[in-house]
Amino acid sequence: MHFVEAKGILSSKNGMNIYRGCSHGCIYCDSRSLCYNMSHAFEDIEVKQNAPQLLEKALRSKRKRCMIGTGSMSDPYMPAEAELKLTRRCLELIEQYQFGAAVLTKSDLILRDAELIASINQQQKAVVQMTMTTFDDELCRIIEPNVCPTGRRAEVLMEMKRLGVPTVVWLSPFLPYINDSEENLRGLLGYCAEAGVKGIVCFGIGLTLRDGNREYFYSALDRHFEGLSQRYRIEFGNAYEIVSPNHSRLMAVFNEFCNKYGIIHDINACFGYLNELPEKYEQLTLF
Repeated sequence: MHFVEAKGILSSKNGMNIYRGCSHGCIYCDSRSLCYNMSHAFEDIEVKQNAPQLLEKALRSKRKRCMIGTGSMSDPYMPAEAELKLTRRCLELIEQYQFGAAVLTKSDLILRDAELIASINQQQKAVVQMTMTTFDDELCRIIEPNVCPTGRRAEVLMEMKRLGVPTVVWLSPFLPYINDSEENLRGLLGYCAEAGVKGIVCFGIGLTLRDGNREYFYSALDRHFEGLSQRYRIEFGNAYEIVSPNHSRLMAVFNEFCNKYGIIHDINACFGYLNELPEKYEQLTLF
């Protein structure tokens, strides 16, 4: 882990990454891709130690409140956050300046800030997004070894439900011949139904592989799934989009489920919901 003084924190779409790199160890992580030009080892977490100061400056300069997102590239609740509390300090600023928050994570550390997130939601809007890939917790510990398993993430969703905080689940990725089964999908969807999620983001049944993350993924397959990397090389070559042979059948199951439970599942509609901060009007009392 190393610390830097960043020059800015918010992207043009009001997203922020307080950390760069990750220690969760997910075998498929796209953020390892060489195209992101990371100048340090992926597990050597870069900490933007002035993130709260930069965020406060950015929020004070905005003419209109909006949703502030975090977690798109690096999880805001990786283990280092337990001590550093930079994500929490940023959420406190979002609450103070009455902006909205959309937080994407795989970690149950977010429960530390559950009451704060609920407070943001009461003032404006907060959405907790949780990535879920693998219903079988033992398999999950292989695919995503250094973060809490899916069963625990489902408990996070239930706690957010109790607090009245809306949730969105990312069902991604599905790794061909590992977790691209109907049993796995239905198990994950069962968690979504129980938690009453607002939306589900699913880009299809498959994953993406680019230079950098492809090599890491194949080495993980060699360690845990004998012979599978060779099957991938033969079947998919160096393709960017790796589509499961079960894609069509499982997407039909997915769409039927979401329609049954009234869950937003169109990709554009999901992102529209995450980015929308409705205006709140105060009722005027006439004397």
